[in-house]
Amino acid sequence: MEILLVGAVIMIFAVLASAWLMTFAKWFPIQGIDGGFLKDYKTMIRAHIDFALMALFCLGFYATKVPLPVLACWLVVIGGITNPCVFIVAAFDPNFWEKPLWRVYSLVSFIVTTIGFVWVGISLLKFAL
Repeated sequence: MEILLVGAVIMIFAVLASAWLMTFAKWFPIQGIDGGFLKDYKTMIRAHIDFALMALFCLGFYATKVPLPVLACWLVVIGGITNPCVFIVAAFDPNFWEKPLWRVYSLVSFIVTTIGFVWVGISLLKFAL
C-alpha cells in the first residue's frame, strides 16, 4: 500500500511542475517560445487539476489504513499518473486526438484507472461491511 503514498508524492510534484510551467507560459513568456510552446493553456489546467485530484485519492486510500490489494494500488497509481498525462500531451499537441497511438494510450490509461479504482472501491466496501 505504500505505493499509494509514493504515487501521491510523484503526483504532487507534477502539480508543482505544471503550476510553474503555466506561470511562466502565461506571465513570464520567453521570446521565441511564447505562443508556440504551450498551445492549449486550458488543457494544461485540466492536467494540473487531474494530478491534484489523483494525488488526493491516493492519499485518501492510504489514510484509510484498510488493507488493499497491492495490484489494485499499483493500478490506481499508474492510472493517476497516466490519465493527467493525456491532458499534458494534448496541451502541447492540438492534433493529439487525430493520432492513433495517443488514442490507444488514452484508452489503456482509462481502462487501467477504472479497474484500479473499482477494485479499491470494492475492497473498501468489503472491509466496511
